[in-house]
Formats: sequence, structure tokens, C-alpha cells
Amino acid sequence: MAAHGNGVFGDREKGTRPSQHSERQPALPRTRQEIVDGPNGGTRGLLRVKSAGESGRRGMHPIQFLTITWRSTSWLSRAVNILWPFVPVAIALHWITAVEDMHVLKFSIAYIAMVPCANLIGFAGQELARKMPHMLGVLTETTMGSVVEIVLFMILLQDSQFYVIQAAILGSILANMLLCLGLCFFTAGLRREEATFHAAVSEVGSNLLLIAGLGLAIPTVFQRSIINSGFDLTTEDLDARVLNISRIVSVLLIIAYAVFVFFQMHTHNGIYDAVFEHDEKRDADGHKDRAKAKLTFTECIIALAISVALVTLIAIALVQEIPAIVEEQGISDPFMGLILVPLVEKAAEHLTAIDEAWDNQINFALSHCIGATIQTAMLNAPLVVIVGWGRKLPMDLNFEVFDIVMLILAIIIVGNLLRDLKSDYLEGFLCVVVYIAIAVAAFYFPNPHEAAGHGGTGEEGAAQEAAAHVAKYLLS
Repeated sequence: MAAHGNGVFGDREKGTRPSQHSERQPALPRTRQEIVDGPNGGTRGLLRVKSAGESGRRGMHPIQFLTITWRSTSWLSRAVNILWPFVPVAIALHWITAVEDMHVLKFSIAYIAMVPCANLIGFAGQELARKMPHMLGVLTETTMGSVVEIVLFMILLQDSQFYVIQAAILGSILANMLLCLGLCFFTAGLRREEATFHAAVSEVGSNLLLIAGLGLAIPTVFQRSIINSGFDLTTEDLDARVLNISRIVSVLLIIAYAVFVFFQMHTHNGIYDAVFEHDEKRDADGHKDRAKAKLTFTECIIALAISVALVTLIAIALVQEIPAIVEEQGISDPFMGLILVPLVEKAAEHLTAIDEAWDNQINFALSHCIGATIQTAMLNAPLVVIVGWGRKLPMDLNFEVFDIVMLILAIIIVGNLLRDLKSDYLEGFLCVVVYIAIAVAAFYFPNPHEAAGHGGTGEEGAAQEAAAHVAKYLLS
């Protein structure tokens, strides 16, 4: 799919940094007809065969397979591969040896081991996406990047850690919107004065993010409104109503995501194909990337199968250590779910997007940041609720007010940054600062059982007032 070259730490351009008006970069299409027709007047279709990922080989070749996967797409991804020795150690500590204590060690090793496995999923998905048309490739790569997240959610669901799942859903969205997008803007700004992107990627994405955020907030707002309004409902009755609302909203979000995919893949695919083609033409290291050896289709499938199996084993080991870490080490469930879990589950997606931003493929980078965020909010999160529904588990979308307010505010911030269709390193740095500030607040946020019985009426009222201010801003 996207061309990468030597990645984030590749050869730095000499001399002055080119601006967005440089004549060396191809111009973006300006009208819809120009976008649909493309630069040569040809029609761009979903079934158009793409040869950028052609390997020139067939089947499985072990030596080439290991060489290509070790080399990965960039220096940063290749550095992550150094962590592979942690994988067998993590598996041995949980599945082979009978070590009962040492929870911090087991959690830390499993956490580190998840990163190279997630990186392999991302790389194999990227190699597979290269062989497809642009939009199908972007969707495939984004979905492959979400495999770690889905596996972790399902294992946490099996372990009935609903609170961690809820925090991880919003944490994953925040990590993509603020941390990943901020690092992409910052990285692109180090190499050029400004990075420009297309409205088809930014405007549709930011609008969907706002709709998804409001959809996720509905059960929380409903529950808090009922409590504050003094309705005579028992806790069981209120929980049942919130659960039913969460399930209905989840179905609606999945339907909305399916329509969005149809919009991208069928009715408006020519727009996105032209935008991504433009990004490939201005790729700073495209000539180096085209010369690289690539995986065959069979090798991509084998790499995905191996990495998904390893991720599943390590995720089980990781999740089973979370209760001990929370109880014995003083790390709160909000910090675990909102910060720690999303960072490891989105590692591959972040590495890919940062590398694309460095190579001046900012539309590809945005599609990974925003696309992965939309997929989490409108597919992965509702999917967990529906799977829990099928298994008769009370998994709902009733988040903490702090989490949902931070989500809506982050969506507003990102929407404002995307409005002018350009970015620089300052905007990226500010996004990362906001993410760090939220992480600090999450670290000090108490566990649910600690917050109970501490006169929460005043705190609840303050949270409601903050939520009201956010709602007033959105409606103004």
C-alpha cells in the first residue's frame, strides 16, 4: 500500500526544507470531477489491479521470508524486532513454568513481547495491502492493525474485566487521535515546513469521529441524567435500561460503519484512490521502496497467522496479570485501560503512520490515525458489546464522565486542527502534550471501589457541569 523507504530515521533531506508549495510535489486535485477522473482522465475503480506489491515469487521461501520480515518497513520497525527474544520468555513464564508470584515481571515481559508481535501483524497487513487497490488496501491494513485490539478486548471480556475494556476503548481512541496524530504532525514538520492533506480524508473523518463520540456518550449521559433527575428507579432497573441502550447504540454504530465503508469502497472510491495516488507520487523515499523485496501472498498469510497466534497467547498472559498489578502495585484500572493497554495494542498502527508522515505521505498517515479511531469507535467497541450480549454478559457503554468528557474534547481539538487542511510540528507537539496531561490525570484517577462512599454527590455535580459545558459548545 503505502511506500515507506528507510522510514523515520532514513536519510534527511539536505538544504532548505520544502514547503507545501514546492513545485517538486504533485498538485492535489481541486474539483470532484478532476478527482474522479484522475490526472490522466481514467476511471479509478475498486477492482483495478495494483502491481506495487508484486514480489516476483510464489509460495513460501523461508530465508527470504525471514529476511524481509526482519528488515520490516523502517529503521524504527526494525529496531522493534530486537524485542523478539521477549516473546518465548513471556510464553514460557505463563504457559510452561509454574511461577505464582513475580506479577510485575510477568506483566512487564508480556507487555514488551506484545510489541514485536503487533509489529509483525502491521507489517504483514501492509505487505498484503500493497497488492490491492488503494482503498481496499487501506481498509485491510487498518483492520489488520486492529487485530491486537480485538483479541485483547475479547480476552478481557472472557475475564469479565468490563471496566478495563471501557477505559481501553476510549484510551485507544485518544491514543490514535492525540498521540499518533500528534507524532505524525510533529514528524512531518521536522522534515518540511507544512504538511498538506486532502479534505476527503480529514473532513469526513472528523465528522464521523464526532458522531461516533456522541454515540458512545449516549448511555453515559442517560445514566447520569436519570440519577440526577431523581426518578424512582432501582439500580437493577437503571442498569438494565443502560445495557439495552448500549446494545441498540452498538448495532446502530456498526450499521453506520458499514455505510461508511460502502461510501469509501463503492460510491466515492475514485476520490480516495486519487488522493492516495497523489501521496504515492510525492513519497520522499518511493524509489527505494519500489526496489525492496516483498512478501508473497502466501507469506503474508503465514505471517498473519503466526503473529495472531502469538498475540493471542501473550494477550492471555498479559490480561491475567492485570488484577494483581492493580491490587498490589497501586496502578489504577483507569490508567491501565486508558493508557497502558491502548499503547501496546496500537503500537503497529502508530509505527506505520509515523513512518508514512516522515515520507510525506500525510494522507496515508491520516487514514491510519483517523481510520483506526473510527474503526475502534464504530466497529470494535460495539462488537465487544454485541459479543457480550450473545454470551449474556453485562458489557455496556456506560463510561466514566471523566473519560467521555476527555473524548469529546479531544474530538473537538482534532477537528479544529484538521480544518485548515495543513499541519506543522507545533500542532503535533501540542497534541502530544494534551495526551500526556490526560495520562497524568488517569494515573491519579481512583479505582471505582475507591471512589464509592466518598461523598460523590459534589464530584458528580462537578462532572455533570463539565459535561453540560461540552454539550453547550457542541450545540453552539
